[in-house]
Amino acid sequence: MKKINVLIMVLAMVITTVSLGFAAPKNWKATLRETDPEFFKTERAKMIGDNLLLFQRETGGWQKNTDMTYELSPSQRDSIAAQKSRQDDSTIDNDATTLQMQFLARLYDATGEQRFKDGFNKALDYLLSGQYENGGWPQFWPVNEGYQVHITYNDDAIANILKLFNEILNGSDPYQPGLVDEEMHKKLRDSFNRGIECILITQIMVNGEPTVWCQQHDHVDYKPAPARTYELPSFCTQESAAIVEVLMSIPNPDQRVRKAIHGAMKWFDDYKLEGVALERKGHRGDPDFDIFLVERPGADPLWARFYDLENCRPFVCDRDGVPRERLDQIGTERRFGYSWYNTRPAALYPLYEEWKTKNNE
Repeated sequence: MKKINVLIMVLAMVITTVSLGFAAPKNWKATLRETDPEFFKTERAKMIGDNLLLFQRETGGWQKNTDMTYELSPSQRDSIAAQKSRQDDSTIDNDATTLQMQFLARLYDATGEQRFKDGFNKALDYLLSGQYENGGWPQFWPVNEGYQVHITYNDDAIANILKLFNEILNGSDPYQPGLVDEEMHKKLRDSFNRGIECILITQIMVNGEPTVWCQQHDHVDYKPAPARTYELPSFCTQESAAIVEVLMSIPNPDQRVRKAIHGAMKWFDDYKLEGVALERKGHRGDPDFDIFLVERPGADPLWARFYDLENCRPFVCDRDGVPRERLDQIGTERRFGYSWYNTRPAALYPLYEEWKTKNNE
């Protein structure tokens, strides 16, 4: 019986693949991150590019968490086209907009077809339109509500924009000359500089010393701000690591940037968790699956995602908004559905040593 079931599943996969005309991707984000130049010469790449242009809102941005890489039926195309005028779901959250732009840039580089260049530049206009005077960006615009209005570092939202702008300004692959004009270059340079200024203004200071950043900061007073009920104002490691990487990409950094980098790296070193490791029991989906922090001498350092602003202690949080010390103190939905610990700052250490040597620190 098991063999028959397996055969039925395989047959269903084959039928699906044939009906689409190509092998359906296992991970659509990985497809949009494709870098092979040969892929962008294929009809499938063009099909995806046209999908992206169809999904692109009139704002110039894209919605998040949406697979845009499959072959669309006529009715699906009509339904998507009918949504183009929406103003409330264009975002930089969860890699949205910058990810689609990266694909369009590679497609234009491979094909030279104007519509892909136009879609890319329309998205640039969208990104520029959302920047606050103070240099930050909200999570959604032009229409947003609640915490969406905050300056948003969460999930690398602003870091992704600044990285994109920096790569365009430097002519890095795939942002070749001719993709944007000189006037746009000037706008991007000004926007990038204002974005860096916002990062420096929002860096959390403790006793006059720079530390790291929160996931969100109030767009008026720059203080750490809450988002979802389990995302409290705090020192946040994962997003701060991405910010530091952006700062280290600046050539000839001034003293404010240097101080910001040194301060953040010192904070990461002071608050790394040593002698512990994340352990998983069973497999996700199993009734007895669990994740917990265990003592493990000699383990590579970990960082909690959140540290409280009062005592700089690591915490986790459920949807009730109450911070707790241990994973087993929150429900399984949030325990398994969020990244509470990470190793991302560890990748900064070799970059930091290179940066110090390069800048005579």
